[in-house]
Amino acid sequence: MAQIAARLVRALEEVLGGPVPVRVRAWDRSEAGPPGGPVLVVRHRRALRRLLWRPGELGLARAWVAGELDIEGDLYEALGRLAGQVWERAATPAAPAPPLSRRLESRLGLGRELLALAGPLPPPPPPREEVRGRTGLRHTLRRDRRAVSHHYDVGNDFYAQVLGPSMVYSCAYWDGSAGGDADGKPVMTLEEAQEAKLDLVCRKLALRPGQRLLDVGCGWGSLVLHAAREYGVTAVGVTLSREQAGLARKRVAEAGLADRIDIRVQDYREVVDGPYDAVSSIGMAEHVGAARYRLYADRLYALLRPGGRLLNHQIARRPAPDEEKYRLDPFIDAYVFPDGELSPVGRTVTLLERAGFEVRDLESIREHYALTLRRWVANLEADLPRAARLAGPGRARVWRLYMAACALAFERNEIGVNQILAVRTPESGVSGLPLRTRDWRD
Repeated sequence: MAQIAARLVRALEEVLGGPVPVRVRAWDRSEAGPPGGPVLVVRHRRALRRLLWRPGELGLARAWVAGELDIEGDLYEALGRLAGQVWERAATPAAPAPPLSRRLESRLGLGRELLALAGPLPPPPPPREEVRGRTGLRHTLRRDRRAVSHHYDVGNDFYAQVLGPSMVYSCAYWDGSAGGDADGKPVMTLEEAQEAKLDLVCRKLALRPGQRLLDVGCGWGSLVLHAAREYGVTAVGVTLSREQAGLARKRVAEAGLADRIDIRVQDYREVVDGPYDAVSSIGMAEHVGAARYRLYADRLYALLRPGGRLLNHQIARRPAPDEEKYRLDPFIDAYVFPDGELSPVGRTVTLLERAGFEVRDLESIREHYALTLRRWVANLEADLPRAARLAGPGRARVWRLYMAACALAFERNEIGVNQILAVRTPESGVSGLPLRTRDWRD
């Protein structure tokens, strides 16, 4: 038993093709691997059984959600070291392959070792937060409602802890000193950065008193509240989450804006009361799906008056070497955003243009999302026991891992986020935009 950690490290080295970058502690409290830094804790042999039955990311995710795997120390450093090991291996020119007989012998030996450590029993059922039982085509109205409910209907109090008072669940907009002053102290709060983002959207849309704004995927109503209060518009916000809509309506009533803001539980495909002067879609298009994106673009184009503007704020992935083989991330699909899909920004621009839009500005704010996610993780970690009580221990663990991993992905340029300003330019060709667009003046 005293050798379990050492045996785990040897097995991991075989899998990773190199040294294990973090220390490992096994369920018997034995440790092995490099001293100092974060520790990968394997709390139970069930974690290995999950990996044997479902190798790769999904098996790891199930063990993490169940609490059978954990990280002690800096979560970002641990994830960065582990990901760096994989990237380094991928970038290293492949050595000549050993003879087939030796490869088979090595894999059989690794399999026997893992089976001996894991024990003969099958893994327990997946943790309950996993999305199961999905049927039918992706991105039908019914399936999209269920997917959105899985992610957003987990308790407004939980999201309030993570997001803070702004209740904005998309990338904030930081000034140049967002990382901190000379002493490392933040000089812009998350709430200030979120308000800056809401105002940036309103200015890009050139909102004026009396105009009509449609916010697709309005969340808890923060953007429509800001637009109505600061720019004098009337607004409609649509969401598929009943919990979001309930809180958004309460916030609207408390702000005394119920006569100017309408919050609906409604799919964007069901909105028929155009035309609108402006449409915002902030962090919603990731739920649309590649197969439905042209429909999404066509629908928003039809809802705008000639000369109306669309602000599409959307996470983008890097183009895959073979787009036909692109697959959804198994961890995110099973535990975070069911049926969520990311597209390269070039594809998004192309589909918006094919729908008739004139794309006038594209601003990448990738680094801003990394800063935002780190603040959300800090909010969550400030009281993890409370978060676990509000949303369940598994859900709290999912969100912590997901947000920390995404922060690193944005920092490493694996994914990006872009604000695309597009116009339903009338036949006259007069877009209504200023010559110097980045001034965002009329």
